[in-house]
Amino acid sequence: MRIVIAPDSFKESLSAVAVAQALAAGVHDVIPTADIVCVPMADGGEGSLDVVLAATSGERRTARVMNANGDYVDADWGWLGQGSAFIEMAAAAGLEQIPVQQRQPLTATTYGVGQLVSHALDAGARRIMLALGGSATTDGGAGLLQALGVQLFDKQGKVLSHGGAALQHLDSLSLDALDPRLAQVEFQIAIDVDNILCGVSGAAAIFGPQKGASPHDVAVLDAGLHRFADVCARYVHKDERNVPGMGAAGGLGFAIRSFFKANILTGVDLVAGLCGLDQALQGAHLVLTGEGRMDAQTMLGKTPVGVARCAGRYGIPVVAIVGSLGDGYQAVYSAGITAAFSLVPGPMSLDQAVATAPLLLRQRAADCLRLWLAGRQGLGGLVQRSLKKL
Repeated sequence: MRIVIAPDSFKESLSAVAVAQALAAGVHDVIPTADIVCVPMADGGEGSLDVVLAATSGERRTARVMNANGDYVDADWGWLGQGSAFIEMAAAAGLEQIPVQQRQPLTATTYGVGQLVSHALDAGARRIMLALGGSATTDGGAGLLQALGVQLFDKQGKVLSHGGAALQHLDSLSLDALDPRLAQVEFQIAIDVDNILCGVSGAAAIFGPQKGASPHDVAVLDAGLHRFADVCARYVHKDERNVPGMGAAGGLGFAIRSFFKANILTGVDLVAGLCGLDQALQGAHLVLTGEGRMDAQTMLGKTPVGVARCAGRYGIPVVAIVGSLGDGYQAVYSAGITAAFSLVPGPMSLDQAVATAPLLLRQRAADCLRLWLAGRQGLGGLVQRSLKKL
């Protein structure tokens, strides 16, 4: 019996690898001879680099780059060999790196992400996979362009400062110093939302508040993104602002798609391809997946739904074991998840749940396997009884 275990991490609790190991232990408690294939997953947000490096035997590299606030930090990225690099933008410009009281939404920059791209170019990258989840920025990717040689000017010919607010004053740009190596690079940008760049469903309006933006800040940032898109269109002779997904990561994908060769895909699909999920599903009887919290937002490109979509191509049932079930989680059933269960057996504090998460995951996996086996046996008995009546 082949069982595939493909969970995401449980944020601030367990890595995807640790979650998979705990679930596998529970399966073995019930079916010691099961053929278990663990495929730790991610959706393009934080933790994606760790999962990809583990699956591909890639090389972790570290670079000193600017974070969203302009301070220098050590950021990891992955060299996968054969001209391929994997960059998790949150490593350089991630929201979780910046304490709430220190977030600067108007000046937050993706400059450090551009620096990581430059390091990948130095290593010989010709394909750069860029996961866009977890950003602290709303600069449309202007910072990334600045790090790669694009110069942005106001009406007086002065170089613009970093951040989305400065884009209101953008008047022109120069591509003269753009790194020429980028002409030979193909980007794969992984997104988990379909928001456009500007307006009421754009990067500033939808995601700005969670990055510390006040209503006034949101208006300033949105105006800057509109202006940035207007100016960019003059130079690249195309306008990408209304392409679904351009609002991801504060508009970072907009800059990449506007100036470089780039393909858009979901974070789950990118990670699944690198981790070999499709191959693992061949001949499987059951899939176990999970994440820290399952709710209505799980439908927005999160790992369990992505895994279910892949498993659905083969008609394999998918059971999700999660940290907690929130409002609207039932929507995942329409996406191909057969059943969803919380690992918490009863009232307990968050600290207790985190501390005992490996044991709880093991127990819930065993419970689910017992129920699944009972269903299979019951169905088999029903078939046999029906045949005897013929």
